Amino acid sequence: MRQGFFHFIEIQDQYNMESFLVNNDGYYGEFGGAYIPEILHKCVTELQQTYLTILQSEEFRHEYEQLLRDYVGRPTPLCFARRLSERYGCRLYLKREDLNHTGAHKINNTIGQILIARRMGKRRIIAETGAGQHGVATATVCALMNMECVVYMGKTDVERQHINVEKMKMLGATVVPVTSGNMTLKDATNEAIRDWCCHPADTYYIIGSTVGPHPYPDMVARLQSVISEEIRKQLLSQEGRDCPDYLIACVGGGSNAAGTIYHYVDNPSVQIVLAEAGGKGIETGMTAATIALGKMGIIHGARTYVIQNEDGQIEEPYSISAGLDYPGIGPMHAYLAARKRALVLAVNDDEAIRAAYELTRLEGIIPALESAHALGALPKLSFKPTDIVVLTVSGRGDKDMGTYLGIDH
Repeated sequence: MRQGFFHFIEIQDQYNMESFLVNNDGYYGEFGGAYIPEILHKCVTELQQTYLTILQSEEFRHEYEQLLRDYVGRPTPLCFARRLSERYGCRLYLKREDLNHTGAHKINNTIGQILIARRMGKRRIIAETGAGQHGVATATVCALMNMECVVYMGKTDVERQHINVEKMKMLGATVVPVTSGNMTLKDATNEAIRDWCCHPADTYYIIGSTVGPHPYPDMVARLQSVISEEIRKQLLSQEGRDCPDYLIACVGGGSNAAGTIYHYVDNPSVQIVLAEAGGKGIETGMTAATIALGKMGIIHGARTYVIQNEDGQIEEPYSISAGLDYPGIGPMHAYLAARKRALVLAVNDDEAIRAAYELTRLEGIIPALESAHALGALPKLSFKPTDIVVLTVSGRGDKDMGTYLGIDH
């Protein structure tokens, strides 16, 4: 994993193009930055000045790689999906992030960030969660490192993700149900930021996605880049080439997508496809399709696309998937969409459910509802038989069985 890890400039130069990664000021084009209350200025500035030094230190990299290997269970397989390949007329590989410890990609990030927090002398950890996977991953690493853990989760999500709530409690975390707004991910993030404002000295906020003020989008993307680093090596071994023709991932805030595309983002020969949550349809108002509907705004410390009304008030998003139910988007993905570097498709609830059952019955893999949205993009694309397609299954479907069982199939 070490070769190429946290390094991208060589690839950028190879293709002689402007990079789609963050610049020195914390922006992706006009997206990103750090728009924060004064009380958090010291915390965020300290992190900005520290994170790269820590990430690129030999001590950190040795400990991080050891934990990914021996605790998380990496590398995750790159699995050739024979029957899905036949269905869609291509060579389709699944990157199996669902096989990580805790059942999703989120642990890649929380392991890295808690090592950073420890090196910064922080002892209290807070987090937000939607589907509960980031909350479980944060509670897991806090148990491992003997740190206090408080997880904010919207009351709506607490009810639809009961098993993950119980896992967090069993791991020793305090789970705080949030009752503001529509009681989902946006509202949980609001409450986590309020907590951080009240405890800036001893608290470290582990953000679960490529959102928030700089350096969080870049830091999370770098920690998740282990996904694309493994894809390169695994494709080379299995196909004799390290670049696919297509990369497909679901996108809410955007961390699994950022990890999937990180080492390919400046290679124009690789088509990036991002699947966002269409909900009941982007024309219905019951949607979380931020790139399709969003306008430039500021949410949770970053300038990006936001679903908002004419007065600039954030609209409540909707998705059957708790992990994609967010009215913003990571600034990296907003920039990719604005520059037409990525093809963004809205996948509705019913399309995602159909795709989940298709994967289950053709390949014997039950995906998380979030991952089902990436699978739901496949019927919207046309492939050649020689195309190599890599799709990231970001999480397993255990947490969503209640939703799957409640639908007549």
